[in-house]
Amino acid sequence: MTSPSPKIRRVLGAVGALGAVLTAAVLARGALVSVTVRGRSMEPAYRDGDRVLVLRLRLRTRAFATGRVIVVERPGAGHRWPGPPLAPAARAPAVADRQWMIKRVGATPGDPPGPPPLPTGPVPPGHLVLLGDNPHHSVDSRQLGYFPATRVLGVVLRARPRGTRRVTRRIRR
Repeated sequence: MTSPSPKIRRVLGAVGALGAVLTAAVLARGALVSVTVRGRSMEPAYRDGDRVLVLRLRLRTRAFATGRVIVVERPGAGHRWPGPPLAPAARAPAVADRQWMIKRVGATPGDPPGPPPLPTGPVPPGHLVLLGDNPHHSVDSRQLGYFPATRVLGVVLRARPRGTRRVTRRIRR
C-alpha cells in the first residue's frame, strides 16, 4: 500500500482541522448534552442506565425524520406542559430543571400518524408523533397525541451503553 501524496495529506489535515474547530464550536455553545436513559420504553435499542449524546436543535423540523431518536420534554400532570418551551439558548441549569423522555419519531408534519390508537388525520404543522420502541412500557403519542416540536431538546447522535469505560491514553514525556 502506498502512502497518500503530499496534496492529499494537506487536504486530509485541513478537513481534520475543520472538524476539530466545528466540534469545539458545538461544545462551546452548549449544543451537545449528555442524557441518561431511565425506564424501559426504548428497549431493546436503549436500556435503563445507557447514556446518549444529544445534539440540541433550534426547531428545524427537517431534522426530525421518521425513525430518528430524539429527546423531548415530558408533559406534567394531566398531560399539561409545566411552563413555556425551553429557550433554544437555555443553559445547562435550565435543561436540568426539566423532565425529559427519549422517543423515536413515528411521523412528521403532513404524514399520516399511523394506526389506532394514534390520532387521526395528518400530523399538524409544528407537531410530531413520538413512539417508544417498547409499547408496553412507553408513554408516548399513543396516549398523549401529538407532541409540539418546540418541546424537543434535540436528536440522539450516539449511545454509550452503561458499563463501558472511556478509554484514555496517558502520554509519557
